[in-house]
Amino acid sequence: MQLQGKRIVGSRVRQTKGKTRVAGLMSGTSADGIDVAIVDITRQKVKLAAFDTFPYPPALRRQILRLCRPESARLDDICHYNFVLGEVFAEAVIKLCSRSSIALSSIDLIGSHGQTIYHNPRGKRYGPRTVRSTLQTGEPSVIAHRTGITTVADFRPRDMAAGGQGAPLVPYADYILLGHKRLTRAVQNIGGIANVTFLPGGCNQSNIIAFDTGPGNMVIDGIIRLVTAGKQRFDRGGKMAARGDVDRRLLSKLLRHPFLRRRPPKSTGREEFGAAFAEQLYRRTASEGITDADVAATVTAFTAKSIARAYRQFLPAMPDEVILCGGGAHNRTLVEMLQNELPEVKMLSTDNFGISVDAKEAVSFAILAWATIKGMTNNVPGATGADQPVILGKIIPV
Repeated sequence: MQLQGKRIVGSRVRQTKGKTRVAGLMSGTSADGIDVAIVDITRQKVKLAAFDTFPYPPALRRQILRLCRPESARLDDICHYNFVLGEVFAEAVIKLCSRSSIALSSIDLIGSHGQTIYHNPRGKRYGPRTVRSTLQTGEPSVIAHRTGITTVADFRPRDMAAGGQGAPLVPYADYILLGHKRLTRAVQNIGGIANVTFLPGGCNQSNIIAFDTGPGNMVIDGIIRLVTAGKQRFDRGGKMAARGDVDRRLLSKLLRHPFLRRRPPKSTGREEFGAAFAEQLYRRTASEGITDADVAATVTAFTAKSIARAYRQFLPAMPDEVILCGGGAHNRTLVEMLQNELPEVKMLSTDNFGISVDAKEAVSFAILAWATIKGMTNNVPGATGADQPVILGKIIPV
């Protein structure tokens, strides 16, 4: 495809008075559901028009989580649910338009991260080279066909082809949304995995630093599901953790996890901090008689301390402001623990900048898709370790 004026030849992407309306789709490592954000983008401004989250039906979520575990994933199921998720992602866009009284035909472009079921950023040897790999489901051809909207998806592989880890992906959007001429900011996403984007004052795309700091909500959520026998999926507001005391001996052991010592660029996921990690930890704490509330407090402190230690070990300077986003920003106990670990830093959230902490990731994929369709490089080599800036994503035109 070639850019021709304001239109990509062979697609329905257009601009109205310099504005592109994009739907961003995101489903994270927690596999709770699909976040959909509809945003209007110009070269000067990103405005959120609508947002909602569409939870996966429980049976579908259980199946997705089975696909994420090599011991339970089946090839035929991976093939089938790739297309099922394409249908579900497309339906989420259509539903948000209906709920928000936004005409589906007014959306020019969709950017879909998909649902990651496996991510291997360190790679395996094949012949003389190390080959990194990743797999996202949620077939974009289905999304494009059901909605009639040009879709950009599968953003990670191009960065990996350029020698990167394919993650984190959102630093480009963080730079667009939250870069400041004077203040140094750290945008801290706390989803299933926690990741930071370091934006020095007056920075450009070439001097951004970003990496996964370690677990975000993933270990906390896993422990809560286990201690409540599945009655709760997460620690709402950090209430259970607030009732407990941190087990310092256990915390010290958790903080010796090898990922935390690894130097950036680095990324991680369910492969290191998923269900198997939580189950092994729960068995140990049960055998040692550690109370449920104390386990919740300890794994919450694990997330807070791993974030703060990453800042002190791997950032060139402490930021003036930390801007939180992701589901962990709702966990008051976690936020308080993080503030106690970083007392010198002003703690904010993306809500302070007009973007819901829940919508931030979906907005980011709208921005990434917009940049892709414009032919603009949108990875950050300083974050992923790629050899060069590249244009991310695969375009499904309609």
